[in-house]
Amino acid sequence: MTRKAARGVWAVLLTTAVISTAAACSDDGTTSSTASRAASAAASVASRGADVVASATAAASEKLNNFKNGVNAKDDVELGGPTTDGDGRATAKVTVKNSTDSSKSYAVQVNFRDGKGNLQDTVVVTVADVAAKTSKDAVARSNRKLSGDIKADVGTALRH
Repeated sequence: MTRKAARGVWAVLLTTAVISTAAACSDDGTTSSTASRAASAAASVASRGADVVASATAAASEKLNNFKNGVNAKDDVELGGPTTDGDGRATAKVTVKNSTDSSKSYAVQVNFRDGKGNLQDTVVVTVADVAAKTSKDAVARSNRKLSGDIKADVGTALRH
């Protein structure tokens, strides 16, 4: 996980702990008990979020590594603005433009980031058999529900 992503996780952790502490009421009436439980719950949530991003990043890397003899094709890819589907997952239209003289396949890593640029999720979309001198569309869909101001960018794009 990048330092930027780790800072995002810690920001969520701190915000959750502060909000939970302010809003919670403990069974024994002590502030320290409430704060302790809130911090524990926030740490659990933040840890799961970091684990999900790390897992998605590892899966994306593996998919890209299995895409043999790929050449950089980032300039061949356009992303549509992200939207949210009925399941609460972020989606982005991926359009690849094959400017070569033969059919090619593409592997495109799409990163979903929050408004501050922190990585929230990443996926790899394979767009197979794009005919010479044509374009083909696909949809990148996040692995989990994302909320807030989500942006999408191309991390890596390979053609073979």
